[in-house]
Amino acid sequence: MIIIPARIGSSRFPSKVLADILGVPMVIRTAQAVAPLDAVTIATDSVEVLELAEEYGIRAVMTSTEHQSGTDRIFEAATILELPDDEIIINVQADEPFIEEEVVEKVYQLTRQNASDPSILACSAYKIVSNPEADDPNLVKVVTDDHDIALYFSRAKIPYPRDHHFDTYKGHLGLYGYTMASLKTFCELEPAKLEEVEKLEQLRILAHGYRVAMVKVETESFGIDMPEDLQKVMKKHLL
Repeated sequence: MIIIPARIGSSRFPSKVLADILGVPMVIRTAQAVAPLDAVTIATDSVEVLELAEEYGIRAVMTSTEHQSGTDRIFEAATILELPDDEIIINVQADEPFIEEEVVEKVYQLTRQNASDPSILACSAYKIVSNPEADDPNLVKVVTDDHDIALYFSRAKIPYPRDHHFDTYKGHLGLYGYTMASLKTFCELEPAKLEEVEKLEQLRILAHGYRVAMVKVETESFGIDMPEDLQKVMKKHLL
């Protein structure tokens, strides 16, 4: 099951999930991009998104307006759908309208591989980014161990290039794989101080002693974080 959290409110980009992406609302285009892989559900707090999904023939469920994270929102949706504990759930962000099928498939396979390991609460992906790209605080960086288990996530440039010649940063993709059971465990954890400081919910997992397994992917996709990112869409796909 692929669940796309679609919160209508956004302090940096209000109603961004409804932004026009080449003639289609962003959340719908994201759902269409991953639909060939598995059943898709949009988890939203907006009647407008609910009705829009119905118009395009995509399943959607209404969730609370009080959720502090997208993961909490998809857990409510998964509960409404009565998914079993062993169901693999892929959380695809609504602002990734150009996410490639093969990237989602890699996270699915990693999640399946680790489904029986209770210490791994989530699986995710990263791409290699350059030194200049790593300066962007909207691009989350991850440092992993030699087995691609996440050590830390940050908006800061990590690791710090003391000798100024490091050029293989790992840019985290907003894509997560859970089982229903591990998703429930995540949502029962108390929010962590590091999570609140960086505004990165995945730090809740590390702060409580659980692990996040990562996989390297090749992707041209990018998240739509700010209104100016729409200009990148025009440049990349229309010129």
